[in-house]
Amino acid sequence: MAKIKKLLIANRGEIARRIIRTCRQQGIATVAVYSEVDVALPHVKEADQAICLGPAPARESYLVIDKIIAAATETGADAIHPGYGFLSENTELAAACEKAGIRFVGPNARAIDVMGDKAAARQLMAANQVPVLPGFDEEGASDDDLIKASSAVGFPLLIKAVAGGGGKGMRVVNKPEEFNEALASARREARSAFGDDRVLLERYLPEARHVEVQVFADNHGNAVHLFERDCSVQRRHQKIIEEAPAPGLDEATRHAFGEAAVQAAKAIDYRGAGTVEFLYAPASGEFFFMEMNTRLQVEHPVTEMITGEDLVAWQLAVAAGEPLPRAQHDIHRQGHAMEVRLYAENPEQGFLPSSGRLQHLRWPHERARVDAGYEAGDRVEEYYDPMIAKLICYGEDRDGARQQLVTALQDLELSGIHHNAPFLLRVLEDDAFAKADLDTRLLEHRPHLMDAAPVDPALLALAASRIFLSGEANRTEHTPWQTLTGWRPLGQRFQLTQLQVGEAILTVREQDGAASIDEQTHSLRVTINAHEFRLHWGSSSLQGRFTQQDADTLLLFVNGLAHRVTRNPSRESSEQSNDGGFVAPMSGSIVALHVEPGSKVEAGDAVITLEAMKMEHTLRATVRGQVHDFHVAAGDSVSEGTLLVEFEADSEV
Repeated sequence: MAKIKKLLIANRGEIARRIIRTCRQQGIATVAVYSEVDVALPHVKEADQAICLGPAPARESYLVIDKIIAAATETGADAIHPGYGFLSENTELAAACEKAGIRFVGPNARAIDVMGDKAAARQLMAANQVPVLPGFDEEGASDDDLIKASSAVGFPLLIKAVAGGGGKGMRVVNKPEEFNEALASARREARSAFGDDRVLLERYLPEARHVEVQVFADNHGNAVHLFERDCSVQRRHQKIIEEAPAPGLDEATRHAFGEAAVQAAKAIDYRGAGTVEFLYAPASGEFFFMEMNTRLQVEHPVTEMITGEDLVAWQLAVAAGEPLPRAQHDIHRQGHAMEVRLYAENPEQGFLPSSGRLQHLRWPHERARVDAGYEAGDRVEEYYDPMIAKLICYGEDRDGARQQLVTALQDLELSGIHHNAPFLLRVLEDDAFAKADLDTRLLEHRPHLMDAAPVDPALLALAASRIFLSGEANRTEHTPWQTLTGWRPLGQRFQLTQLQVGEAILTVREQDGAASIDEQTHSLRVTINAHEFRLHWGSSSLQGRFTQQDADTLLLFVNGLAHRVTRNPSRESSEQSNDGGFVAPMSGSIVALHVEPGSKVEAGDAVITLEAMKMEHTLRATVRGQVHDFHVAAGDSVSEGTLLVEFEADSEV
């Protein structure tokens, strides 16, 4: 089989750019595809050619196989790489490639079909003596069948989309009375994400770790593993921190994981890159097969870092008919690697997705490997997965990698949307995580991690005042009065600066090495170096980075979060009240209205469900009351802040 000459990447963003990098190193021409809203994204600019697939919704662009094949034919691409997500585990794309005489950089259609069907995969693994969790995976089961089976499976249980992955179409159900609503929601989400609403049931292990093994196989009978990764830190069954190797395993257990994963790959005559995922119970040492992802994983960089291998290069070699680059005994690991997924979402509001323009962005390239789908000025749209980038760090040991990642996140500068960098920092610095006390419910066990640590506005004002006065902000002087940064009564000089931090307007007075805000006066010491600052005010301290937006506006970045500080602010402000209704917490589409106008609801009752970035979000009544009217219908698209429901709280509440 000849070497690949031109590769079409049937994906977008970060993974498309990742594949382009390896293709450039190998002299392979690349073709990017994009939807209308993605026309300006970096992957489109970096490819040798680019083809527009259609409108923003994925079902009209990235998920249309005929358009993908037509783009490959038009550009003369002799191979297609699906990346991950979208069509990466779609048998129809693999079959269409074969029919068109185009190489598919992935496994054969049979392997995708078997492992893409979670029920069939469970059955195959059980037949090959790979342990699986108790469950119910009958083909074509109705809602009534699933309701009856749920009591036999036992609670807590997991409803899992048969055709799914990435946490889509999954719901944990703790008690029988929650089952019906969870089943309906899982089916809707699975149908939206995968076009298939079949689900299965599995016993849910409250205390378990998620350990997965990277496998590779070629067309010459060779199959190997490249060690394991731990992906236990998750939210909504989606991974947010991954690391390799998995901490706390003895060599015998590591070997058992690797052997089981290779056996699973051989059982389906696998080809290419795959990941076999297990639930691991540390107390007993048992592990259970969950699923096999028949594609490259989001977290593949941590494996690359500890092995020194380029997994995309391995994929291209196998697709070209070459044997695996290394035998099992030639694959070695060294050190530790850790990755975080930077998402456009608001952890303090239940991880609601956030869309918008990245107004300011500076990646910490000198601190970490950054695999990013966006650059400054790009817009994160609500149509796709909310991941902005991955930050990956390497260390001689786990704590070294962790500390490097903490520093990288502290050096990140990002504003314009909500994002999870401050939350990631809290997790990385948490005692339990630092000690590798991991399981898939870490965030439930550590609820304080959901609470943002507030930054004292006075400290932000003091830092900004000193940055302005130092000249580091490159002030533009608009009036003579703005040049008067100090006043000297009776021979003593002091400086006054008025600043707005959030909603607060503060006046900073500095004199003789001390600073006052309101009634507080303390000694002040500020060090400014390039775009970094370090401040000590009495016993309080603060450090971070800063950048100038305009002559009188700074962005201060502290623990991953951007704080806007304005000098000489206007006192004018506008307030908007949304009392009496449900307001869209993010842009998205309405998928379900759960009650009728005029209905009485109790606190906790589901009222309306939105879908954004391929995930459902149900808005519930916080108090007892009455729904008067809906301003939207199922299928409508709404923007963040839109009034959705007229609601009146019970007067007795």
